[in-house]
Amino acid sequence: MDNQTIHLGNMIKKELKAQGRSVSWLARTIHMERSSIYKIFDRSSLDVGLLIRISVVMDHDFLLDVSQKMRDHYDEILQMYLNFQ
Repeated sequence: MDNQTIHLGNMIKKELKAQGRSVSWLARTIHMERSSIYKIFDRSSLDVGLLIRISVVMDHDFLLDVSQKMRDHYDEILQMYLNFQ
């Protein structure tokens, strides 16, 4: 497993596309600049408050997605962080 397994920016970008919504829509809805949304897409981690805000406006529980990926890859994640020390 690598850092891309749980990459919040990619998850948001993919869901935005699946919903047929634009970057401009998301930016307007959460009161951010379009350029900031593109920066979010590049980030593997986000502030929980921002993630909740995005989850609410997109009507998609990204926290649940992260939790599921953690369960699915728990042993790999554990080893990655144990070896990180």
